[in-house]
Amino acid sequence: MNWQNVLSIRLLDQSLIKVEIGVPIIILFVAWFVIFLLSKNRWRRLFEKWKVEKANIKLGGVGEISIKPDFEDIQIAHKAWVELATRKAGITFNEEYDVIIEIYDSWYKLFSEMRELTKQIPADRIRSSEDTQELVKLLVDALNNGLRPHLTKWQAKFRRWYTMELQKHPNKSPQEIQALYPDYKDLIRELKEVNKQMVEYTRFVKRISHGA
Repeated sequence: MNWQNVLSIRLLDQSLIKVEIGVPIIILFVAWFVIFLLSKNRWRRLFEKWKVEKANIKLGGVGEISIKPDFEDIQIAHKAWVELATRKAGITFNEEYDVIIEIYDSWYKLFSEMRELTKQIPADRIRSSEDTQELVKLLVDALNNGLRPHLTKWQAKFRRWYTMELQKHPNKSPQEIQALYPDYKDLIRELKEVNKQMVEYTRFVKRISHGA
């Protein structure tokens, strides 16, 4: 059989069949496989490597963290960054215009979204990849230990007070009302500190996803 033959099937005896595949079939298969890898983005997954991203994450006391993401980690980080970047949690707090209740609502919803996101990560991948373990730690521990203490301390009592004050001051803006809170200065000071850490945290998640 020469290279021009595509496929040859011969019956040698009653129980034995000889099949020969020509060079064109092999070339066609290789070409199809390459196209498949490129179309599914698997080629990049196999050969492209991303640099190690390092940071000192103050939010939640995570501390020094180092992640060398692969394609799957980058996909996870991108989804997390979108959640952060499109919510008030990842944007610098503006005392003049922002409403505290809306900030707390944003933080609460962020918890839910991050929890759902981490649920989507296969357990075997978490067990087998240290970088994915670090990413999960970043997404879960930082929020649990960074946002939750502030919410536990302030949210319930501020909401209760704010709800009652809304009825008393129908002509005042939300920003004017919240400034009347007896412990406003302490609340704002702590909120701004957590918010600052959240902004830095959001930037690091973006670096894992976007590389810059």
